Amino acid sequence: MSTLSRKLVQTWVRLGPRFLPFADAASPDMPLPRLLRLSLFQVSVGMALVLLVGTLNRVMIVELGVPAALVAVMIALPVLFAPFRALIGFRSDNHRSALGWRRVPYIWKGTMVQFGGLAIMPFAMLVLSGGGESAQWPAWIGPAAAGLAFLLVGAGLHTTQTAGLALATDLSPEEAHPKVVGLMYVMLLLGTIVSALAFGALLEQFSPGRLVQVIQGAAVVTLVLNTLALWKQETRRPARAAAGNSGGRSGQDPSFAQAWQCLMRGPHARRRLAIIGLGTLAFGMQDVLLEPYGGQVLAMSVAQTTWLTATLAGGTLLGFGLASVRLGRGGDALAMAGAGALLGLPGFAAVLLAAPAASVALFGLGVFVIGAAAGLFSHGTLTATMRHAPPDQAGLALGAWGAVQATAAGVGVALGGVISDVVHSTMGGPGSFWGPSVGYGFVYMLEMGLLVATIAVMAPLSGRRARAAAVAL
Repeated sequence: MSTLSRKLVQTWVRLGPRFLPFADAASPDMPLPRLLRLSLFQVSVGMALVLLVGTLNRVMIVELGVPAALVAVMIALPVLFAPFRALIGFRSDNHRSALGWRRVPYIWKGTMVQFGGLAIMPFAMLVLSGGGESAQWPAWIGPAAAGLAFLLVGAGLHTTQTAGLALATDLSPEEAHPKVVGLMYVMLLLGTIVSALAFGALLEQFSPGRLVQVIQGAAVVTLVLNTLALWKQETRRPARAAAGNSGGRSGQDPSFAQAWQCLMRGPHARRRLAIIGLGTLAFGMQDVLLEPYGGQVLAMSVAQTTWLTATLAGGTLLGFGLASVRLGRGGDALAMAGAGALLGLPGFAAVLLAAPAASVALFGLGVFVIGAAAGLFSHGTLTATMRHAPPDQAGLALGAWGAVQATAAGVGVALGGVISDVVHSTMGGPGSFWGPSVGYGFVYMLEMGLLVATIAVMAPLSGRRARAAAVAL
């Protein structure tokens, strides 16, 4: 390591405990430099999410002229793999390999699948955008290739994230698990912000060739970051492999059904999953509409709309920071999630008012508030999940949380695009009184209704405390 690199690492480590939420999760067995290096897999996941939901979403709809409904379905394809996150977490809890690893094989497989999807994606984009008279291929090839690329990237990031978060809990003391998982998600947000800014700068002068270069670069960076993240992290345990080879597993490890039943026997487990699903759906439907709304309604450029993703992530990071302080003092996790749902209502109202006011500033403020609300909600539900996880089931608990969250987010993305298109074609045609914002506005109002429903479902568990947390914030 060069002198400059060593100084940068030392500076980062010194600043970490002061400015990073959850940085106090470090321990003698898991020092902060090692913890931060492990969190690099979250940076690659954040980069992939920005690329899929933000940059490519805007480019395909605005620059390539692909219908928003088709783009929404492609972006939502990774949700097909999301329900398997609980199974991945369970399998990594009980995996036996010849080298004695549990989590590393799943992290590496997920990395390879994610890399493969990003490798296919540039060529799929070229085929998708080259469907004129000179095309030498059937019309379905472009959407099929793009869909395969999106599906592979989604499957890879779901696998990597589930096993990586479980590895982080394995390597840290039990009392620090919520803080460690929180740090992982803060790094996800930092990766989202940095990637959004980088993609915005690289695509300031947009061209199809530049887009291909950006996606190819993202594939290489993903491989490098994930390799660094898992390098010399998990201890090899040959005894575990030997027990598996001798048939010891069959008498010791529960089946997935048994483990799931144990998890669901926890207090209000199903209601908590319903809260996670409803709230994530409420915050997720606008993901596919954020940048197209800025481009079509407020005439923002590609670079400007990419900044919106960074603004959303910045608000989410602030929400995580506020939640970490509150919960670190013993606050109620579900009350914090309720405060996030309440805060989302004025955020969506600001976004709705931005169109008639033609105000980019009001739109940006609304996006930032929505991000902060989503951060409070996500942190609250994640912490509640970890606190109620049965012993030795960290992977399954995280997988269940991730499966419900990712499934709801994917369904929200698909519904957001389809509903927006249907409403726009019905009420927002040429000469319409409502204008081009009618489809977007309908979805935003629907999301506000879902937030109200989330608060209603949460009321029996935390109603009074949720309102108290909202007032305190």
